[in-house]
Amino acid sequence: MLPDYPRSSPLTLELRPLLHPLFRELREGISEFTFADLYLFRAAHQYTVTRLDDGTIAFLGRDGATPFFMLPFTLPATSLLDTLLRDHGMLKCASAPQARLLAEQGYRVEEDRNNFDYLYRRRDLALLGGRNYHKKRNLIKAFTRSHSFAAKPLRTELRDDALRVLEDWRLGTDAPGDYEAAREAIELMEPLQLCGGIYYVESRPVAFVLGEELAGGTSYAIHFEKAVPGYKGLYQFINQSFAAVLPEEYVTINREQDLGDPGLRQAKMSYMPAGFVEKFRVQANGSLSR
Repeated sequence: MLPDYPRSSPLTLELRPLLHPLFRELREGISEFTFADLYLFRAAHQYTVTRLDDGTIAFLGRDGATPFFMLPFTLPATSLLDTLLRDHGMLKCASAPQARLLAEQGYRVEEDRNNFDYLYRRRDLALLGGRNYHKKRNLIKAFTRSHSFAAKPLRTELRDDALRVLEDWRLGTDAPGDYEAAREAIELMEPLQLCGGIYYVESRPVAFVLGEELAGGTSYAIHFEKAVPGYKGLYQFINQSFAAVLPEEYVTINREQDLGDPGLRQAKMSYMPAGFVEKFRVQANGSLSR
């Protein structure tokens, strides 16, 4: 089903039965490493997939003019890894165990801090207890006292309401950001098995959350969280509300990366992350011959 390297094929929904079970076995909890996330951002990163000579599955991509590859499931034989580095320049989203092993083997390994995933204890976000969350609680109180609101599971029959939220959000922002991926996520949430919640103020849909489980079912990744402008405290409310209804088996919530944006980093740090899912970039160090 997968072409042999150097040939590769686009990511299609038909590949989900093959790839999704493999992603579910991963324990590192890297937010990019789900079938849904790779599929939804396939255009933004020009993702394709290939199989190496030893059976290793690799994903190829390009950020602008910069090529890269990713190895979610396992590292290939050294000769094959060197070929990928020669052809595509950089291994992206290497996990911490992969990074340690490759550093020991003499590859150049660098932290990719801008793409670290933020991890929060689900219970911390659900309760917002203590002095550190005092401002968050006040914003939520201001929102709930000022508005008649309702929260519902985001099911297919509410898809149009979620799309309306997304369009209203897009009108209120200067850059499209992940608009296209979010729209497709709503349209395909059933085949991609994405789950979330949708929020209303006086019957108007004003926000939605959409994500999926990670790390062997111990973590929940928030892939998309959108709200219409004009409601003070709305983002804080949906953040806490969704955390409060997640099942207890999700010990942590993965709220993905800040992409190096100072404002986004400050906002994510203000929720006191319990840790990070570290990611690394790997390049050849000198000669590729080994």
